[in-house]
Amino acid sequence: MGIAKGQRALVVGVANEKSLAWAIAQQLHAAGAEIALTYQGELLEKRVRPLAGQIEATVIGELDVTNDEQIAATFGALKAQWGGIDMLVHAVAFAEREDLRDRFLNVSRRNFARSMEISAYSLVALARAAEPLMEARGGGSIVTLTYLGAVRAIPNYNVMGVAKAALEACVRYLSIDLGSKNIRVNAISAGPARTLSSSAISGFHTMAHEVAQRSPLRRAMEVEEPAKMAVALLSNLASGVTGQTVYVDVGYNIVGL
Repeated sequence: MGIAKGQRALVVGVANEKSLAWAIAQQLHAAGAEIALTYQGELLEKRVRPLAGQIEATVIGELDVTNDEQIAATFGALKAQWGGIDMLVHAVAFAEREDLRDRFLNVSRRNFARSMEISAYSLVALARAAEPLMEARGGGSIVTLTYLGAVRAIPNYNVMGVAKAALEACVRYLSIDLGSKNIRVNAISAGPARTLSSSAISGFHTMAHEVAQRSPLRRAMEVEEPAKMAVALLSNLASGVTGQTVYVDVGYNIVGL
């Protein structure tokens, strides 16, 4: 497509070849962007490095979004290598497996706080670090990933739904703070996707089947679809769009009974 030619993008959250973050990285590469990837821990490094080779991406290093020193090191490395960045993809979320199977009422204080820190606050921390690097390039665009469970009570989504609601609120407030620097912030609310994260949700396959049966398009979402929308939102095609949650879920969010 070429719409991202000459642009430099950091994609945070690639876990394996089935992750939405990886689909976005592939689409960005196809659109002409230079890509930088991070990983969390040795296990994910072994998965990320071979993927990086497929799209000629730079692997910056380890990034635990709860570690401010690693965030600073990541963006310091990007500044040294590129001088600035144009795009940031935030595809990070976490909830303990038991909290996606038990009643929401039973989530512990510790697990609640951890889910909020990793799934929502991390966007704030990464956006703060990205601001000067984007400003150096004359502006930029940030995209994060959310889900319908942020605005509706989805069975077994539980604390993750609360964290995604906070994430969507962060998008709105960040868009106000960063707008004067010509930095846009948006979220994509994707439909159910068979990823490493979704495998932890009890009843996921039933949920995905329901979407395919009842959505206006009468099919499941393809992972390439939110990825293509991410490229559009990150590029100048969406130069007037910020603070929005864009649904890419084959229309399921509009369906009632």
